[in-house]
Amino acid sequence: MRNRPGAGLRWKVSAAIAVVSALVAIALSLVVHNAALASLLDGSRDVQDERIKFAQRIYESTNRLSFDSKIDDPKLPPELREVALTGQRATFLEDTGGGVPEVWAAVPLADGKVLSIHTRFEDRYTVLRDLDRALVVGSASVVLGGSALGVLVGGRLSRRLRKAATAAGKVAQGDRGVRVRDAIGGRVRDETDELARAVDAMADALGQRLEAERRVTADIAHELRTPVTGLLTAAELLPPGRPTELVRDRAQALRTLVEEVLEVARLDSAAERAELQEIALGEFVVRRVRVLAPEASVAVVKDAQVETDPRRLERVLGNLLANAAEHGRPPVQVTVDGRALRVRDHGPGFPSALLAGGPSRFRTGSRDRAGRGHGLGLTIAAGQARVLGARLTFRNAPGGGAVAVLRLPHSAPTDTGGIAVVTPRQR
Repeated sequence: MRNRPGAGLRWKVSAAIAVVSALVAIALSLVVHNAALASLLDGSRDVQDERIKFAQRIYESTNRLSFDSKIDDPKLPPELREVALTGQRATFLEDTGGGVPEVWAAVPLADGKVLSIHTRFEDRYTVLRDLDRALVVGSASVVLGGSALGVLVGGRLSRRLRKAATAAGKVAQGDRGVRVRDAIGGRVRDETDELARAVDAMADALGQRLEAERRVTADIAHELRTPVTGLLTAAELLPPGRPTELVRDRAQALRTLVEEVLEVARLDSAAERAELQEIALGEFVVRRVRVLAPEASVAVVKDAQVETDPRRLERVLGNLLANAAEHGRPPVQVTVDGRALRVRDHGPGFPSALLAGGPSRFRTGSRDRAGRGHGLGLTIAAGQARVLGARLTFRNAPGGGAVAVLRLPHSAPTDTGGIAVVTPRQR
């Protein structure tokens, strides 16, 4: 499964910026609209107030009405009439439902009557509508610009995270030369760089610990070779009999274990390299199976010429056959199909722990396939497959039994070794 943080992160950042931009744009638009409306209304009332003052002066001096003013207008709002009858000059906004309010102004006269004027300032509200349209266009531009900026920022961040994830995956596969910080690149210093440095530091610490453990294991196994060899030599001097056979058998098993531990340590050191030769895979497997497991059947569906290391390929094949014979049940079937080599038995199948995490040293699996061996056979097979640049997969067949498939590469390995690339899966 491949994680894709980029798409989700990019659009989440873009959506967040768009939402924030929209909220800010709406808030600013409302503030500007309300401020403009308040200024417009105040200005309209001031104009009407000036007009009613001039109309009053003209009427009192010439007894003539101006500015479309009227005396005791029946349409005069009652609220404004009451204020005017108290002797005060006042203005009033009347909402008539047309969107543009009626602006009234009234003033009391000396004879007790009320002089009033009213007007709709349509031209001023046209300016307000133009302002609202400009605010809508500006808000939309801000949202679109913020979204585009979010896509750019989120895309840059997601690319850095994808590079970091890819580099971390290579580290997890055993490539110790990969540095996450170098993989993400760039001059920007952000949390991604801190994460990369933390992963690199963790990988270095883990690599040092694994290397220390590998050296300890190799040193112990190397030191055991001399006394085990001496034990085998001494066993040969014992008189014939059942006790002697048991001693020789256990001493030989101990020697095999020591050699396997040394081999695992060499594979873990990533120093092993393949010695390549061109061979016919089908013919090679037929000959080796006859020697390694004569009871197993071999079928060559399609032969192929491959460039590989015959010794290491034989080691992988031998370990797979030994695992099938020891933990499975006959018949054991070996199939060559092009560059793919499949070994199947008809036993209880691989344990779930192996299918979930691959082979592990000194773990033999479930009770059905445990009790014999040390779990090193498949570990060595996986390590040798890595040196060959091959892919080793494990699964259980639908009809029962364990299936191990080795797929050799189309091109010869150029820089292999170290931790094996194993793909465990279950069907």
